Amino acid sequence: MLLILAAFALAPIVLPWLVRLLGARAFYAAAVLPIIAFADAALRGPEIISGGIPFEEYSWIPSLGISLSMRMDTLGWIMALIVTGVGALVMLYCRWYFRGKTEGVGQFAAVLLAFAGAMYGLVLTDDIVVLVMFWEITSVLSYLLIGYYHQRSASRRSALQALLVTTLGGLVMLIGVVLLVVDTGTSSLSTILALSPSGPVIEAALVLVLVGALSKSAIFPFHFWLPGAMSAPTPVSAYLHAAAMVKAGIYLIARFAPTFADDSVWRPVVISLGVFTMLLGGLQSLRERDLKRILAFGTVSQLGLLTVVLGFGTRDAALAGLAMLLGHALFKSCLFLIVGVIDRQLSTRDIDELSGLWRQAPVMAVASLVAIASMVGFIPTLGFVAKEGALTALLDASIAGSVWGLVALIGVLLGSTLTMAYGLRFLWGAFGTKRAVAPTEWPDPPLGFLAAPVVLAALSLVGGFAAPWLDVALTRYADTAPAAPAGLAAPEYAYHLALWHGLEPALFLSLGTLAAGALVFVAARALAWDTRRRVLPFTSADAYNGALRLIDRLSVVTTTFTQRGSLPIYVGTIFVVLVAAEGTAILSSPGWRTQLEAWQSPWQVLAAPFMIAAGIMAVRARKRYTGVVLVSVTGLGMVLLFATSGAPDLAITQVLIETVTLVAFALVLRRLPAQMGDHNASVAPVARAILAIGVGATMAMVAIIATGARIHDPVSVDWPELAYEIGHGRNVVNVALVDIRGWDTMGELSVLILAATGVASLVFVTDRRDNLQTLTSGLPSVPAGRGLRRPLVETIDGPRPQTGATPTPTRQRAWLLGGQRLRPENRSLLLEVIVRVLFHSIIVVSIYLLFAGHNLPGGGFAGGLVAGMALVMRYVAGGRYELGVAAPTDAGMLLGVGMTLAVACAIVPVFFGAAPLTSTYFAGEIPVIGHIEFVTSTIFDVGVYLVVIGLVLDVLRSLGAEVDRQAQPQSQRPREVRA
Repeated sequence: MLLILAAFALAPIVLPWLVRLLGARAFYAAAVLPIIAFADAALRGPEIISGGIPFEEYSWIPSLGISLSMRMDTLGWIMALIVTGVGALVMLYCRWYFRGKTEGVGQFAAVLLAFAGAMYGLVLTDDIVVLVMFWEITSVLSYLLIGYYHQRSASRRSALQALLVTTLGGLVMLIGVVLLVVDTGTSSLSTILALSPSGPVIEAALVLVLVGALSKSAIFPFHFWLPGAMSAPTPVSAYLHAAAMVKAGIYLIARFAPTFADDSVWRPVVISLGVFTMLLGGLQSLRERDLKRILAFGTVSQLGLLTVVLGFGTRDAALAGLAMLLGHALFKSCLFLIVGVIDRQLSTRDIDELSGLWRQAPVMAVASLVAIASMVGFIPTLGFVAKEGALTALLDASIAGSVWGLVALIGVLLGSTLTMAYGLRFLWGAFGTKRAVAPTEWPDPPLGFLAAPVVLAALSLVGGFAAPWLDVALTRYADTAPAAPAGLAAPEYAYHLALWHGLEPALFLSLGTLAAGALVFVAARALAWDTRRRVLPFTSADAYNGALRLIDRLSVVTTTFTQRGSLPIYVGTIFVVLVAAEGTAILSSPGWRTQLEAWQSPWQVLAAPFMIAAGIMAVRARKRYTGVVLVSVTGLGMVLLFATSGAPDLAITQVLIETVTLVAFALVLRRLPAQMGDHNASVAPVARAILAIGVGATMAMVAIIATGARIHDPVSVDWPELAYEIGHGRNVVNVALVDIRGWDTMGELSVLILAATGVASLVFVTDRRDNLQTLTSGLPSVPAGRGLRRPLVETIDGPRPQTGATPTPTRQRAWLLGGQRLRPENRSLLLEVIVRVLFHSIIVVSIYLLFAGHNLPGGGFAGGLVAGMALVMRYVAGGRYELGVAAPTDAGMLLGVGMTLAVACAIVPVFFGAAPLTSTYFAGEIPVIGHIEFVTSTIFDVGVYLVVIGLVLDVLRSLGAEVDRQAQPQSQRPREVRA
């Protein structure tokens, strides 16, 4: 099972490539894995029926007791058969549904197969925390599937609606799961159910878990997302909304009901909402004219029925409910697939445009008839067997005195009546002959297109005759539930599934619902129920949209109140809170432990006056750039302090950061007035001065008290030894960044990427593509080769190798490829020569710092900054065109690859049974070079290196190249080829 789950995780990766190679026929390959999973589950059937429970486990997070555990009991077995069996048929159906289409099909196939894998894991996992993870994965993947037609606004809205509703329910369920795990002390689902915990905490947890289950299964008040999701391709509706995703909530209810149904909060919530959903969905189905929406609201009604029967929590109801669950997956998937065939062949699903299809498409008509017969509970289908069992179970509970049993029985009878009515409406709408509508011309579909719905319809029919075998197969699950609700007498005999039980009360109740449903259908047509006004002037979807609008308005009000658009107000608020909070804590302390020294090094006495003077002068500066330079002087003073305090890594990093920061400020300040006039002058300078003094005094007191409050040896005393033993390096700072505290570094990398993305989003208003590489389109390529390397000269056509055929050159040699694009007044020959000479040497130095940093001063961060400075030099000397030549690739690629390497260093050790970010090393002797060691955390450092270069490049392309382009008059811009 774990191996199959791993295959589901890996197989979707190759599907887009297969679709490009084979087209829609790639769905044959996609169906192979579900077929294998189905065969594996089927072969385990005899073992499960005899009482065995296959179990596989892989310890994932031992410290939290979380494991990838797969447990296939009867309920999990039936769900696995549904998920994989129907999934395989839907994959084969997609081969014909998407024939002739290519756009987005590869991604669709991959996501659909990944969704099948997520559902497979969800129904079999025995770890409730992992179950929540699979739960949310299905929500995200369903969002991608529902939004397949992303060009359509309706499709995007429906996908987002489904994601918000199901994800919100999942987050609420997560809280309930946490309560269960904390209360029981285990995350094993089977252990939690075996413990059968109780109490107020458990009741709260059950309600929260039910919120997640009800939202996933489209039970009122969360039912509206499912009809909206009908904008998805029909295979998605057939799989997700009939056999898989919506069944996740039903599965969870079925899993919890045998243990918790007698809890005081269970039946009131499950029965009342289930009955209401059943009736609401049935009534709305009679108003719809779109075949798919008829089935959608019918599915909502059927999900309400399943919630009531499986959630009732008695032995006979559980047996009938599980049979009903299987039957629903078969007949509803069949009907959705048939609608897909109609839609694909006729490009319409409107019942007012269809007439006489039963004559032209008899195979589809018969398959639909069988599926509808199973849905309404007509003999001899599986639906009849399950419906009769459910009515018997609820009738026995009602006779025994169960109030909720009586409510459930009445609800099921009314819901079954409506089911018959909208079942007839579907048959009449899809295949019936309508006098006012011309007969529909029907192009015969390929036989393969009809295979899946015909197989599903046949199984619905065969299931009725196989009732005795199903009874044996499902009894193991049913026996886990009590025979009757707590305090009530159990039925005299345990119920068994059978095609014929004789003339019993449940049979007559079932026949009554069929007759009443037929009358309701006739009455609805006679009264034109589908054209009448709604009872309420709004729908649940309207309420959802209204809630979203209210949230938007509240966010606007909140933002208007708190986000005034003034940076001084934001910073001032932070500083006021800092002074108030820390000052209160300091002043309220009963005593302070201080250890003051005038200085630890004479260099501090030298640096401090310059830093203080620079800070005062920066406040008084009237020019922006002057202020920035003076602030950088304080940073350079810190470089001196770090260097003289035994921290060369910090000194190197600080000086590089100061340089890059100064460059970034210079790029921004180009577009601002050089002088700060009265309009830009500081407001309330006295208040600002008081606040600044308060912040400085507060931080000074915090530093004094913190350094004097230590009563134990600092943890840093052991770090040199830990750095060598754990990280196999001598440079404590670098080993800490990439190994001991690697999680912190990974978080900082994420922040850097977000910052780069934010800067680019602010600057690239109309086009956010990275177009640095396109700037070189106008620059002629220079051929490389041992015999072709000649000096470059500037010609009227740009830089060219100097040959006899070269056009008349200018007097200037071409040192940079992009230099000639600059205006003459902006060029500096001396700078171009220096950059040309030093660029590659600086890159080599950056690489040296990268690989030497594990044992010597340096590391990926410092090396990346040095490489970034090399790019800065190219940009300053040659402008944005030269930056395009120098950039190894686009900034997003560097950021993505760097972060991927860092994440891989965290994930890969897990597959070898080690903790995330665990490093190892390899040592060996190499001829000539000698002894060499390689630590795997160096790969993490390479990721840091690439992210830093990507950040610098992103800043240069946005604040530099793009600002240059925007500042240049349109008439003077050269034509740039867009990729």
